[in-house]
Amino acid sequence: MNEEIIKIKDANPTFENIKHIDEYGNEYWWARELMKALEYSKWENFHKTIKKAILSCKNSKINVYDHFPDVRKPIVGGNGNVQNVIDYKLSRYACYLIAQNGDSRKEVIALAQTYFAVQTRKQEISELEYSKLTEDEKRLYQRNLTRRGNYSLNIAAKNAGVKNFDQFHNAGYRGLYNGETADDIAKRKGLRYREDILDNMGSEELAVNLFRITQTESKLKRDDVKTETKANKTHYEVGNKIRNTIKELGGTMPEDLPTPKKSLKELEKEKKNKLIQDIKII
Repeated sequence: MNEEIIKIKDANPTFENIKHIDEYGNEYWWARELMKALEYSKWENFHKTIKKAILSCKNSKINVYDHFPDVRKPIVGGNGNVQNVIDYKLSRYACYLIAQNGDSRKEVIALAQTYFAVQTRKQEISELEYSKLTEDEKRLYQRNLTRRGNYSLNIAAKNAGVKNFDQFHNAGYRGLYNGETADDIAKRKGLRYREDILDNMGSEELAVNLFRITQTESKLKRDDVKTETKANKTHYEVGNKIRNTIKELGGTMPEDLPTPKKSLKELEKEKKNKLIQDIKII
């Protein structure tokens, strides 16, 4: 699935096909083209979703105009009359927020959420830079993202009323891993007591869990969840929906992905020891 995520345009080319590049090399999407890709039939309904996305952008203290500049475009009606209609020149982040605020029961919305979430996260490094990383380097990169993501998720969960965080995180794992808890995953991987399961995942498995983490945080905030029971249920449902999406795309189930021979802690230790040896030689 790693190649499916890195080259997700192969799995779902629509979003890449309607992407535009301006004279400065910046990518953007027209809202009215995205509307069709997301299978909205009426602009009025899609515009409501855009407005929700704009509100999310404002609440995040991000300049709306940087991501949702509106323009007037002329169109020819059925009677030949020309009229100006509103459109938006959307950034990738704007598309991500729109997908987040769309109807996730629609398969195309779920695919859009996957596509734009992964690509938005990857903006921290370029596509070319990421493709040149070794598998272990990709693992380290994805692990750093999941670490930061879990920190944000824990804050959102606390605000939602969560007190038992082990139970909360296990709800997400159970949804994604067909009922397995963190302990079950650790046993299946043959890990030692209290060894971190995320440190023993390949880049593909880490990417799937990163998506679970970011989507759960977003949904907790979007739905204004205020009880621990609802938060746990939300985490389970997000994990399960991602699992179903992987299945629909023909991907590999997370529990069937191979466990790397070395944990990230081992790799980091080896890297540190090599650095020490290099310093001694100098």
